[in-house]
Amino acid sequence: MKVAVVILNWNGRDLLEKFLPSVVKFSTEANVYLADNASTDDSVAYVSEYFPSVKIIRNKVNGGYAKGYNDALQNLSEDIFVLLNSDVEVVENWLKPVLSEFEKDTSVVAAQPKILDYKNKEYFEYAGAAGGFLDKYGYPFCRGRIFNTLEKDVGQYDDISNIFWASGACLFVKSKNFWEAGGLDEAYFAHQEEIDLCWRLQAKGGKILYVGTSKVYHVGGATLASANSQKTFYNFRNSLLNLLKNASGTKAFTSIFVRMLLDGIAAFQFLIDGKPRHFLAVAKAHLSFYGLASKFLLKRKNNASSLKYFKTKSIVFQHFILGKKHFEQL
Repeated sequence: MKVAVVILNWNGRDLLEKFLPSVVKFSTEANVYLADNASTDDSVAYVSEYFPSVKIIRNKVNGGYAKGYNDALQNLSEDIFVLLNSDVEVVENWLKPVLSEFEKDTSVVAAQPKILDYKNKEYFEYAGAAGGFLDKYGYPFCRGRIFNTLEKDVGQYDDISNIFWASGACLFVKSKNFWEAGGLDEAYFAHQEEIDLCWRLQAKGGKILYVGTSKVYHVGGATLASANSQKTFYNFRNSLLNLLKNASGTKAFTSIFVRMLLDGIAAFQFLIDGKPRHFLAVAKAHLSFYGLASKFLLKRKNNASSLKYFKTKSIVFQHFILGKKHFEQL
């Protein structure tokens, strides 16, 4: 299989200096691409000068994660795309264990490695950890991470396992299936678009894997830190869009209603915690959701499936009421 490791960049010279060397060094079996989202810094010139083996793709606009990757990937011919964040450090032999799973089982269409915290390497990282799941109300959580509780890596997830969604921080996906599913939904702009993609891939019969025999280290929050209210906006809005677009049956609308009530509680908690911008971000997320609802109802006709998407009914109840902090307790 031919492999393309594609790093999306926007004004990320500092990140490229820090993390691109490991990608180039340990990805000799792949073609490495820098997909630049119309940067205004000198990051492209830097890569051209110091990493001539890296192929440059210049996007005309900064369309965020979704459009950025759709634009960059459309002219690539490799069998496997690896969508890799620019703030990820890879290690020796990070590609082969994952690629071998694609070769063993043709139904595997997407996968992720173990994702550990670059700043605290004994712990799992928020964005993906050991593979993602959803609850009935669209809240994402992971093996190794439930809300802000991160587990220490002691080998408990050194397995190969089916998951519901693979992290966009380091997403392996078959190019054929990526395009057959429609690529990334550009209406999301950023955050949770990989969950939507994995949902659609599975609705078409594909399998999503976590491969714990491979690992990478992710900084996280390099584009939008967790303290950034814009990240709150995208996460709250896009969770609702995921449910509206992909969850089938009338019960999906009940789940959306309950989720919006829970969002309201979260918004007031932001206010109590002295975070008024995050309170406003939740309100704006709901308004944006209403604005996109008619468009997504049309998408729903083509995408909603009977696929069971949730592992537990309410991760909020499990975590905050029952006090379950680790995935194995669910």
